[in-house]
Amino acid sequence: MAEDERRQMPNALVIVESPAKARTIKKYLGKGYSVVASVGHVKDLPQRDLGVDVEKDFAPKYVVIRGKSKVLKKITDMAAGSDEVYLAPDPDREGEAIAWHIADHIRRSSKKKSKKGSGPEIHRARFNEITSRAVRSAIENPTELDRNLFEAQQARRILDRLVGYRLSPLLWEKVRRGLSAGRVQSVAVRIVCEREDEIEAFVQKEYWSVVANLEGSLPPPFEAKLVKIDGKDFEIGDGSGAGDVVSEIRTQKFVLEAIIKKERRRRPQPPFITSKLQQEAARKLGFTAKKTMMLAQRLYEGVDLGEEGSVGLITYMRTDSPRVSDQAIADVRAFIADRYGKEMLPDKPVVYKSKKAAQEAHEAIRPTSMSHPPEAVQAYLERDEARLYDLIWKRFVASQMKPAVFDQTAFDIAAGRFALRATGQVMKFAGFIAVYQEGEDDKGERDEEENPSLPDLKEGEQLKLLGVEPHQHFTQPPPRFTEASLVKELEEKGIGRPSTYASIMSVIQDKGYVKKMEGRFHPSELGRLVNELLVGSFPNILDVGFTAKMEAELDEVEDGHRGWVETLKEFYGPFEEALAIARKKMRDVKRQTVETEIECDKCGKKMVIKWGRHGEFLACSGYPDCRNTKEFTRTPEGEIKVTEQETSDEVCDICGSPMVVRRGRYGEFLACSRYPDCKGTRSIGTGVACPECGEGQLVKKTTRRGKPFFGCDKYPKCKFALWDMPVEGPCPTCGFPVLVKKISRKTGEVSLACGSKGCKFKKKEG
Repeated sequence: MAEDERRQMPNALVIVESPAKARTIKKYLGKGYSVVASVGHVKDLPQRDLGVDVEKDFAPKYVVIRGKSKVLKKITDMAAGSDEVYLAPDPDREGEAIAWHIADHIRRSSKKKSKKGSGPEIHRARFNEITSRAVRSAIENPTELDRNLFEAQQARRILDRLVGYRLSPLLWEKVRRGLSAGRVQSVAVRIVCEREDEIEAFVQKEYWSVVANLEGSLPPPFEAKLVKIDGKDFEIGDGSGAGDVVSEIRTQKFVLEAIIKKERRRRPQPPFITSKLQQEAARKLGFTAKKTMMLAQRLYEGVDLGEEGSVGLITYMRTDSPRVSDQAIADVRAFIADRYGKEMLPDKPVVYKSKKAAQEAHEAIRPTSMSHPPEAVQAYLERDEARLYDLIWKRFVASQMKPAVFDQTAFDIAAGRFALRATGQVMKFAGFIAVYQEGEDDKGERDEEENPSLPDLKEGEQLKLLGVEPHQHFTQPPPRFTEASLVKELEEKGIGRPSTYASIMSVIQDKGYVKKMEGRFHPSELGRLVNELLVGSFPNILDVGFTAKMEAELDEVEDGHRGWVETLKEFYGPFEEALAIARKKMRDVKRQTVETEIECDKCGKKMVIKWGRHGEFLACSGYPDCRNTKEFTRTPEGEIKVTEQETSDEVCDICGSPMVVRRGRYGEFLACSRYPDCKGTRSIGTGVACPECGEGQLVKKTTRRGKPFFGCDKYPKCKFALWDMPVEGPCPTCGFPVLVKKISRKTGEVSLACGSKGCKFKKKEG
């Protein structure tokens, strides 16, 4: 290389968060650019103390995160040998905080090494997609660090630290150690608990509908639903009343009184924003919010596409803006015209409006290039990565297509004093539905029976009654939240932000406040207790409206319309007052006992209800002389029923006594029946030998989040595990010695599959 070319070559350092992102960007920038990853945040508030000086305008004390000293040294050493540094973490609050802390560290290091304090020029490079065009444009057109964005992140971090570090010790004191409370997570738990309260308070009500099967001058026959009696809305509350209506309606003449025809258009949904992606991935793919964001991160940072190298397949996945760049719209419109025909393309691009608080610098989540359709990259992606990419691709393509068009027809039918209605619709033009349809959270009973299509009849026709039937219904309580519907609820109420939903879902389960059963959130006994205590003592902080207001104020900090210190001061004064009162008046669950009339079967004394690590339990009032305990349940009337211990065929390895089934924090296990005199325990066995080590057997275990699995009882020597219940094999396809039972979440159908990941054998059981 010539000397003048060497002089012109840049000597620049680019800093990102992840190694995967670094590899992709390095490919685009080439020689003269070094790219290094910080591997996330490098500084944070200390773990073991508050780290905030409340008396000095909430000044934070940032420390280097454990394990990041070497990373920071590498960054500062590389920066010292560079002419320019480009800080390129993600374009959001967290990314700005990472950039700010790294910039501050480089500047401080430069001052120490040189009296003049000279160092490299520091720039901020922002891009919403990791493509050659976007990365090079960001480097060629750098910006300054955004103080408002950093202070918004700092205010949120300090606010969450103040709430967590003040409330959690209170829960340790009043309930038990290890519990936590949070500004947003505790509100999420409250929402789940209040929904459970609604379900428990719900009184089911019976009602009946009446449906007639009719025929006109032309086929096909159709169904019509009774909608009015004597011109008024009605309610049939029992089968007897429904029978009377059916008997009377059978004697009437049915006349087609009116035909109402109209064209109905259904428009496509916008391309994904973070919350909508999490909801749709939960509905259609069964993904948790955490899994969705993990997979999206991989697609964003870059996937190895063989000869093409590492390519970022989607735009930045933390966004609340449906905006799409002009170039991306032009590309997708060309793709639609080529793949689906020009008749599917609107005359003008479809423009979607953002919410007021959306960050317009961001784009929606979309493919970075229309030259990477799902079928072309599927071979390079893991199965779930491919499924998520396919979802994002189809949603984006559909968002720029024409609406679906339906011909909708309604028949109004008179039958004496009864009025009936029949409805039907036919798709006239598929439009975007040819590519994508949005999922639904909860499909309740439809208000109207809908026919696929109605015959071409004329007004005034007399119709023939083929049959009429009553249908019994019952009102339903509000459904428990799924992951999708809870994210939707948090979004609609302004609780948290899209980037926080995944962690909220994880934390409330990890702490044992809610449990997910059959895909729906149920509050645990612990969750309901903690919620009751916190709502009673801190009604404002756990108020949905108050939390949404705080989020709006933090957005104002980001916009530069509000000071972060002012925001924290307004919050902290009332919070400290409520905290002081709670320390004195909050119910002390640890020391609370409730007397019962149940006698201890070991010493005869009365038993009392206490609160322990796993919730309420019965304990002998003669403690510590008698340590007898029992599990119990409450009937709907509040009566206490002692839970009979489930026996087993196993005997204790220590004393030889029979073992019984007990329930602990991580699910069921076997314990010696002589507990507490003997403390022998064992996992519940399946009787299936471990196929990996051949020494142990597979036993039922539970993860910290309460999800059951089956692992070898020789762990940690053998780490073989399965998510599904094992059955002795062998597999008829590959000979693997263990099969597993799989149960469909949709149909409940049971099938047998091979326990080996590489084998695709599967058949229905029975």
